[in-house]
Amino acid sequence: MTCDQERLVIETEFPVRYAETDAMGVVHHAAYLVYFEEGRSQFMRDIGSDYANIEAECYRLPVTELGVRYAGSLSYGERVKIRTWVEETRSRRITFAYQVIGSQTGAILVSGFTRHIWTDSNGRVARAPDNWSQLFNAAG
Repeated sequence: MTCDQERLVIETEFPVRYAETDAMGVVHHAAYLVYFEEGRSQFMRDIGSDYANIEAECYRLPVTELGVRYAGSLSYGERVKIRTWVEETRSRRITFAYQVIGSQTGAILVSGFTRHIWTDSNGRVARAPDNWSQLFNAAG
């Protein structure tokens, strides 16, 4: 966990798994979206809650937009480090930003964002619950 210009940045690290690689032995481009999700989930745990709690409170955070920039790649057996932070939080949406770092080199290999909207359990757009707004605003 680090602070980057008053912003909380959570780091998550784990090994690249064989199932995430393609025939060339490198991490398949779609696996990075799973890495973003893992970073986002760890971010929520580290700020004191869990995505499961959002669902338990009858809310959802579906992805409405994403962007990914690939500058490098990882291979099976390497360690991946994901930096995650809240880029923007509003009453009905939140944007997370990510950097995928090669643990051996420290180079930013992939960067991106996911934008989410708050909905109720029936899929209707809703305002963020106060407890989550406070958590995310404190982290952003």
